[in-house]
Amino acid sequence: MTNTKGMTMPQIDDAELFGNAEDQRAYEDFCANQEAVEKFTLDKPALICRWRMSNKKVPMLNRHIRALSERLVQGEPLTHNMLSWAKQHVEWSLAEGDYTAHDGVLMLVIDVNGNAAMTVGEYEPLADTSAKALRARSAEARSEADETGVAPELLAAVNNGELAFVAPADECLCGTATLIEQLAQTKGIPVTRVDIPAQLKGALFLVSDEHGVVPATDADAAESDAATVAFFADGYEKLRARR
Repeated sequence: MTNTKGMTMPQIDDAELFGNAEDQRAYEDFCANQEAVEKFTLDKPALICRWRMSNKKVPMLNRHIRALSERLVQGEPLTHNMLSWAKQHVEWSLAEGDYTAHDGVLMLVIDVNGNAAMTVGEYEPLADTSAKALRARSAEARSEADETGVAPELLAAVNNGELAFVAPADECLCGTATLIEQLAQTKGIPVTRVDIPAQLKGALFLVSDEHGVVPATDADAAESDAATVAFFADGYEKLRARR
C-alpha cells in the first residue's frame, strides 16, 4: 500500500471552514504537526476506515466524513481539526499522489495517540458472499461499533418491499448505508431498524464502506425484493462510476 503521510498539504485558503481566524491558525498548526514527522510510525490503531475509491477519488467522501465525525477514538470524538485535515488530505493526496490503485481502497488509520495516516491499496472483492459469511462480517463490524460508535458494515434485508438495517435506532449509519437509505426514500420504500440479525427476513445483503452493496448469494427471497437490492447495488455503482 502507498502511504500518503509524507505528502505536504497545500495552505487552506477558505476561511469559511472555520469560525474565526484563530480557529484557522490552529488548524494550520495542526496540519503542520501532522506533516512534520519525517519517520512516522503509528502506535496501536484505535480506528481504521476503509473507503472505496473511483478514478483517484472517494465518491462518497462527504458521507464518510460525516460518519467519521460521529466515531470515537479512546472514547472521545475526533476534533474538528482532525476531520478537516482528513477531508483536505484525502482530496489532495489522492489527486496528486503517485500510485496505481486508482479504483482501489483508501484506508485511514488513527492510532491511540490521535496520530493519523492514510494508505491506498488495490480493491479485493469478498471471496465468500454467502449469508453466513455476511452475517459474520456484520457481527465483527458490530463489535467495532461498540467501541467507536459507527459500524463500517451493516447487515440489511428487503422483505415485502421494506428495507431493514441491523442497527440501534439512535446510531449514526456509515456513509454507504446513508446512501442506501436515501435511495430507498426516493422510491418510497419504508426503512426500519432491527436489533438482531435473526429478525431479518427476505433478500439479505451487506452494506459496506469498502465493498458497497453485497447481496447474499444463497438468500431465499422474493423476486421483487431481490430486484430492490439490485436497485440499491446499481445506484451505488452508478455513483461510484461518475467521473
